[in-house]
Amino acid sequence: QKKKLLGELGGNRLPYVTPADADFHQLWKTKYSKLIFRKSDTVPEELHQMVQEGFLTLRKHDCFFQDLVRIKGKDFVTPVSRILIGNPGCTYKYLNTRLFTVPWPTEGYDIKYCSPQIHDACKALIRLNDYLHIEAVKALQGQNLFETKEIKDTTVMDREQNSATSLTEKESVSKDQSSCCVPEDDDISLKNRTSYNVTLLNYMDPLQMLYLKQEPYFGMGNMAVSWHHDENLVERSAVAVYSYSCEGSATEESNEQKLKGRDPAVWHVGLKVAWDIETPGLAIPLHQGDVYLMLDDLNMTHQHCVLAGFSPRFSSTHRVADCSRGTLEYIFGQCELALQNLQTDSDSMALSLKSLETAVIKQVEEIHNEVEFEWLRQFWFQGKRYLKCTDWWLKPMAKLEEFWRKMEIMTSLVLSEVGKEEQIEEQRNETISCFLLVLTERQKLRKEWTAR
Repeated sequence: QKKKLLGELGGNRLPYVTPADADFHQLWKTKYSKLIFRKSDTVPEELHQMVQEGFLTLRKHDCFFQDLVRIKGKDFVTPVSRILIGNPGCTYKYLNTRLFTVPWPTEGYDIKYCSPQIHDACKALIRLNDYLHIEAVKALQGQNLFETKEIKDTTVMDREQNSATSLTEKESVSKDQSSCCVPEDDDISLKNRTSYNVTLLNYMDPLQMLYLKQEPYFGMGNMAVSWHHDENLVERSAVAVYSYSCEGSATEESNEQKLKGRDPAVWHVGLKVAWDIETPGLAIPLHQGDVYLMLDDLNMTHQHCVLAGFSPRFSSTHRVADCSRGTLEYIFGQCELALQNLQTDSDSMALSLKSLETAVIKQVEEIHNEVEFEWLRQFWFQGKRYLKCTDWWLKPMAKLEEFWRKMEIMTSLVLSEVGKEEQIEEQRNETISCFLLVLTERQKLRKEWTAR
């Protein structure tokens, strides 16, 4: 799609606008109305202070890491350094790399942090999370994207009541009449499309980067993050971003020719309608403490990028990660399902399989692969870095390894069973052909992971 789009452009640049342009607000209102922007002075000062101190603490303790991601079969190290903070046992997968949350302080969980400062940083981020949840609910209600209904989320409401009630909305964007009348899905409520379970924190110092990609369609300049849709999210859930660029620390002036409308010293978020060359793009400056929200289906219909300024910048990007297959609870449930087919003889303590039905064996071996490649290898190939914050994941990973060892035994039991002469040939062939597919996949993935 990118090649096709650049081919259509034939070396030309698409137009884009910034707040300095006369038609900026009209374009925002008609084509980007589900992007909501809040200037930093609308956010409580105490929250700014807590969160910004938290960012600096995590940076001081070397808790930001570049990820090794996989795109079209090739591995790349991200220019941006990241850390995932969120609900205990939650994970977030992007570009074939699974990140594991450093859990924020949560009632009912025993979480030991490596220092009180890291605890305070995680606590600040759950406070920010609660605040942004309320802001997203208000923004959606303001746009009539949902039928107005009371949110029975009293704990969060109480926690942030003081700061939330004193807020005045200083900047709002008119709603697009054509897209505001989205009927509320019966099964997905306003609350669970704004109840953020993770935040992906980003950090980058552009002056330390030897090379940054140039924005290809509009000529917007250096990109910290290329055009993309955020992935692995609950459908039509809101994304909320808190931006903190350490302004004043970069004194270097740009030697480049000044880009039209966009000051290259200032960080911007860029937006465009996905795979469209008719609609001009937007480049919106991000100053210390600004917040923006991408509501409803904006993340699906549009793409966004982050344009680098000169100063170092942190951001906290709050998401409703699709955790249907991404929590400890889920994977432990899968393991228990697989191990139901393993039995121990009460006298000899010998292990055997309850069933040799093809469907049962296939299910067990697929779970075996999921545990190994979606969890154990994903964790250990870059998981030791989490120990800088907390050792919370070590126990569950040890438990998963125990389950995996039992599944390895189950694989060898299948092999010995299909080797027995009393097996009916037709049944044996059916078992072998299904079993071989999963084992071939396992072998291929083991080679890939060894190379990574």
